[in-house]
Amino acid sequence: MNNDLSWMLDSALEIPGALHAVLVSADGLLMARTKDFDKDGADTVAAAMSGVQSLSRSLGFFIESGHLQWRQTLVEFDGGWVFLISAGEGAYLGVSASPDVDMQDITFRMQQLVGQLGKALTTPPRENLGVRS
Repeated sequence: MNNDLSWMLDSALEIPGALHAVLVSADGLLMARTKDFDKDGADTVAAAMSGVQSLSRSLGFFIESGHLQWRQTLVEFDGGWVFLISAGEGAYLGVSASPDVDMQDITFRMQQLVGQLGKALTTPPRENLGVRS
């Protein structure tokens, strides 16, 4: 992605207790990260979040029969939370937070951020970039 969206992701950190934010593609590639989060860590998180989203999406049948649309995954740790939401077709927004974060505030801010970014977050399908003769 050519646009540097890091400054927009930083707005998620205005919520007290929010730690880091990443924007990832469905195939696990880092698209953007907050300025205070190192690239190596962000790359690792991007790959992991792609897997978490895929696993979460596959559990829809556990709630009820039929096709259900995945919306959000929340993971709790002793030291905090990880939030993951859809950020457009083929993109996901992940935010980490301390244990005392206001969960309603952080999820609301994440939804606002996704709304503001709009089409900039949509990851187009990959095209065959093979050599043409």
